[in-house]
Amino acid sequence: MLTADAGFDYEAQLFACAAGDESALRRLYDREARWLLGVALRIVVRRELADEVVHDAFLRIWQKSGTYSPALGSARGWIYSVVRHRALDVVRQLRRDPALPGADDAVLDDVADEADDPLQSLSRGRDNSALHLCLQQLDDDKRACILLAYLDGFSQTQIASSLARPLGTIKAWTRRGLLALKDCLS
Repeated sequence: MLTADAGFDYEAQLFACAAGDESALRRLYDREARWLLGVALRIVVRRELADEVVHDAFLRIWQKSGTYSPALGSARGWIYSVVRHRALDVVRQLRRDPALPGADDAVLDDVADEADDPLQSLSRGRDNSALHLCLQQLDDDKRACILLAYLDGFSQTQIASSLARPLGTIKAWTRRGLLALKDCLS
């Protein structure tokens, strides 16, 4: 199966960023920006906000690349988590201060109550991607846990509430789903 990162060393690029190599940040941006924009857009809904999230996230990646530790997870996962956390911060900020530009009620309602199936939203942009194919192979419960966590920004407690399942079950499904994705993508 094809992998999205075959032959590209994300870890080396992050370490190069930490050492001050601007071209490493450019390589990361060129490689991932369009996918990261999709992640941000899924969370903040509006394109101009998503662009801002990606911009801010790459600044943070540059500034914080020295804090990346391979022992805590993959470099690519770390990059995606920076974008996801920045997008969630923007949504929280808009909810706290609706007077901010881009904080109209319709956008906030869309973020909170989006009715699209997360798998359908993901597949719109990447119908033939390896990730999409691997996600389709997961059972519904594991897939739902992963998509709610990584696309919608839900905590495991929120996922447990949303799916009406015990927290321990959600943790197990998420872990097993992530392991299955890792195996599928490798």
